[in-house]
Amino acid sequence: MDARRIDHIHLRIPEDEIEHAIEFYQGHLGLALEGFDEYKEGESPIFHFRLTADTIIHIRPTEEFVHPERENFDHLAIILNEDITDVKQELEDAGVIIEREGTPDGATGEAPAIYVRDPFGYLIELKEPVSETV
Repeated sequence: MDARRIDHIHLRIPEDEIEHAIEFYQGHLGLALEGFDEYKEGESPIFHFRLTADTIIHIRPTEEFVHPERENFDHLAIILNEDITDVKQELEDAGVIIEREGTPDGATGEAPAIYVRDPFGYLIELKEPVSETV
């Protein structure tokens, strides 16, 4: 196996809270909403938010939604192209609670990050790009 990257992550949400997903992922995080017309028309059971040109977050509304627990989902980490201090201020101004801050290690190294929860209990790590030292 010669893995290259993650293509997508698939998250379940409550069927009656789609507007909260759109408000959080599109409104607060600025991700583009895609495939929503197909979802509304019953052509697809999912819609998604575009993270990058080659990465999306699938959203599947379902009546069988169960809030995530540490045992089955810890967090999704997203590397940003901006200073975490600015992002933190924007999210706080929008009423999003910052659960914690830190400098976690990840696939590309350590960098400042903040952690927020989406409306469904999923923990999202928002992380600055790792600084390259010469």
